[in-house]
Amino acid sequence: MIVQTLIKPGEYRDSVALMLIARELTALPGVADVSVVMGTPANKAVLAQAGLLNDAANAATPNDLLIAVKAKDDAAARAALHKAQELLAQRAASPQIGSAARPRTLRAALRATPGANLAIVSVAGQYAAAQAWDALRAGLHVLLFSDHVAVEDEIALKEYARDQGLLLMGPGAGTALINGVGLGFANAVPRGNIGIVAAAGTGLQEVSTLIAKAGAGITQGIGTGGRDVSERVGGIMMLEGLRALQADPKTRVIVIVSKLPAPSVTEKILAQVGTSDKPTVLALMSNLSLRGAIFATKQSPIREVEIASHKTLAMTARDLREAAALAVALSRGESVNAARKKLAAEDRALAIKARALRRKLNARQRYARGLYSGGTLCEETMRIWQASLGAVWSNAPLDPKFKLPDSNQSRRHTVVDLGEEEFTIGRPHPMIDNSVRVKRLLQEARDPSVAVIALDVVIGYGAHPDPAAELGAAIAEAKAIARKRGRELIVVASVTGTENDPQSLSRQTIALKKAGTIVLESNAVVAKFASCIVG
Repeated sequence: MIVQTLIKPGEYRDSVALMLIARELTALPGVADVSVVMGTPANKAVLAQAGLLNDAANAATPNDLLIAVKAKDDAAARAALHKAQELLAQRAASPQIGSAARPRTLRAALRATPGANLAIVSVAGQYAAAQAWDALRAGLHVLLFSDHVAVEDEIALKEYARDQGLLLMGPGAGTALINGVGLGFANAVPRGNIGIVAAAGTGLQEVSTLIAKAGAGITQGIGTGGRDVSERVGGIMMLEGLRALQADPKTRVIVIVSKLPAPSVTEKILAQVGTSDKPTVLALMSNLSLRGAIFATKQSPIREVEIASHKTLAMTARDLREAAALAVALSRGESVNAARKKLAAEDRALAIKARALRRKLNARQRYARGLYSGGTLCEETMRIWQASLGAVWSNAPLDPKFKLPDSNQSRRHTVVDLGEEEFTIGRPHPMIDNSVRVKRLLQEARDPSVAVIALDVVIGYGAHPDPAAELGAAIAEAKAIARKRGRELIVVASVTGTENDPQSLSRQTIALKKAGTIVLESNAVVAKFASCIVG
């Protein structure tokens, strides 16, 4: 493989346009990998990890457009760069769609929509804080979709927002449900009496859609950005979001979703929960850190007795599926113990099915692999597998000693977050484009030690219009590869979404099952099922 680059000095393009160009180039004959990005130090660091940074690319400045192509030979690389030039020229020449001019600044947008009270900021990270400041000072709540915002800016923005009675959701807040409107990667869920505040985008999607599948609904879904619950930021927006839901007369039950918060932030959350009489379900990733039987009803490390010392009405959930089930039961005045017993019975039935499937495997098939588009769902799977299988390798591991030396090569039990920057820099996110996951799926199918592959399929606004069509074809091919080599390959997946999403939950489920996929109700069940097959 060779790497060639094209640098366009002083040229800036919208990141979505660049991702679409990268997708077209990746499909060209002989092209193995492509990245189309601005030449910032952060982008170049990720290119280096991906093997796409040569001396020419390293010379690019943050104001330069950088196109890097890895191809089988010089001719294929040159053809891809020539095509890139054509695509850039086409997009530059494309006329603006629509008769009315679109606002080019926040102030112009406010003049056009004077009743607006929320702004979505999605620009390059180095400009995002300034735009967020303009929005906050104009009295707007902000969904800061952009990433790469300095932590100092995040703290200052959130402290100002808090003092002004505003929400600053983000940076890196990919999902929110505000007054029935989905923002970012969100789903079509009904209105109801359950409120969610989440420092985890796909976690918010998973819980809200499971609640919808159970026939209940959401008041608000407030995303805070994952860094909010760090020691340094201190949970500023997690606490503000919690206070907003506690004060909302339409919210009867609150769910808090987060990857592992700092201990001091957990303490603040519990203290704030204790100020309200609304029952609150805690779905914190620390809940899965104990080793032990997965198909059991034991409580999490943050135990009810520990919560009771805060005199709160909070309860812990072992996973996102249980969080949704408990919230629905509480919203209907039903028994949470009955809800837990129902889940345990379902788990026992699935364990029996998993053990039956295990008999179809040969002696060499010992390992589980997870290929994920959602970071929260990836972490949920890692924690479930760690509890039942032991060490789990990843490009985003729970334990640094199990970080994959090469993210493109799995080891033993492996869960890969394909939404990490090393896979998405200059390319569409795997919720939008399945090409990287398809390649990895076929690669794992050729490994004789692989028994089961777990996938998440996330649909909704902003996601791929028909992910099951692409993934289904790849799953069928992967299973055929294994069969030709005398093996049975088990593929198991869940669909995070609802029937009212543009892609339709039932349509996606049917297509995946037709390809030979075992489709289960939630990511937690998928993770448990897969671990039971190889455990």
